[in-house]
Amino acid sequence: QVQLVESGGGLVQAGGSLRLSCAASGSIFRIDAMGWYRQAPGKQRELVADITRRGSTNYADSVKARFTISRDNARNTVYLQMNSLKPEDTAVYYCNADVQVAGGGGGMNYWGKGTLVTVSS
Repeated sequence: QVQLVESGGGLVQAGGSLRLSCAASGSIFRIDAMGWYRQAPGKQRELVADITRRGSTNYADSVKARFTISRDNARNTVYLQMNSLKPEDTAVYYCNADVQVAGGGGGMNYWGKGTLVTVSS
């Protein structure tokens, strides 16, 4: 079994910054792509950013130049640095990972439980 635990959410004023972290633990052989998604009230979950194991990144247009995704493969952790936050960034942010499970368990996709980010105007 694999668990993803997010941290770093909270309340921030518009223009401020937050850094989210997501640590994976459990029966992990290797983690391939990792990513951050978000879901605002009444809206569908959407991709914010993702990153391959080698560090190639992809961002939603709405966060380009404001958010930066990074990862530490040795720690099985992915980060999301969020700058110049806007009220429309308010959402629950979820971590996602494509994991090769140890012991020949194959590849599976996992989600964290989410962390709430609230940006006040």
